[in-house]
Amino acid sequence: MLAYIVKRVLRSILSVFIIICIVFVLLRMLPVEGYFGGRYDLLTEEQRQMELYRMGLLDPVPVQLFNFLRQLVTEFDLGLSSRIRVNVPVTTVIADRVPISVQFGLISVAIGMPLGMALGVMMSRKKGGVWDKAGTGYVAILNAVPAPVYMVLIQLYGTMLLGAPLTFRFDSPMSRVLPIITMCLPIIAINAFWMRRYMVDEINRDYIKLAQIKNVPTTTIFFRHVFRNAVVPMTNLIPLSILGTIWGQIIIERLYSIPGMGGLLIDAILARDNALVQALVIMFSAIGIFGLLLGDLLMAFVDPRIRLHKKGAAR
Repeated sequence: MLAYIVKRVLRSILSVFIIICIVFVLLRMLPVEGYFGGRYDLLTEEQRQMELYRMGLLDPVPVQLFNFLRQLVTEFDLGLSSRIRVNVPVTTVIADRVPISVQFGLISVAIGMPLGMALGVMMSRKKGGVWDKAGTGYVAILNAVPAPVYMVLIQLYGTMLLGAPLTFRFDSPMSRVLPIITMCLPIIAINAFWMRRYMVDEINRDYIKLAQIKNVPTTTIFFRHVFRNAVVPMTNLIPLSILGTIWGQIIIERLYSIPGMGGLLIDAILARDNALVQALVIMFSAIGIFGLLLGDLLMAFVDPRIRLHKKGAAR
């Protein structure tokens, strides 16, 4: 087990390293105006070259990448913001937004996963029944309708029906309701879909049929055997739920003017704040990769039958 954990951690670190390299190189291919804030047109060509030299942007790209990695590892220095908050370290800019995004993300996952699993259980109780048809319709509609469309509809009609503010306000708990509902919807859908599938797979296994032949109570079979075994692979959906929340935050925070990391990324892209865009993309990518790592490790810990460190093992 230890060998597998070390191997997966090293692979995750390597993946983050590759993403950092790719993002760094791609941003260096963009126009340099994003490193000057609003001063680019005010400077002469000679002054621009001096500024680029001072920032190390005239060095070969491999040298720039090495210097960036060295600063990142030794000082956790991701550079300075050039437009959003001029000459302020991007770590400071991001740190001010992290608590808000984490709060919305954790609440959405904490609500969405149990509701989704509960819906999946109800769908599996009677295949083709009312709950199964309603849940399948819900999952199908949510996947068919583009996310920005239903997000905007929830905002428009939710404010009218619930009387919630159109945008986020710190002094208004009600302004958190619609964003959290919107973030929960895809989490509920994916958890309901997979919970139903795992439950149906377990119901059709031979040991369940044997228990039915022995007249074991249906409730005992359903919850003590089917549900318990179906929950094990559901742990792997935790990182997917986190990734879905991150993606949703990018749009939802902008839509509701929530001062979190998702809205900050869009603002940074529009403002061409290259250093801030680079830091946020790397951060979101790292969260996603280590979220997948968490899912793999949880699978190994909750199910003692899994021996992922052995040769030939498969998930």
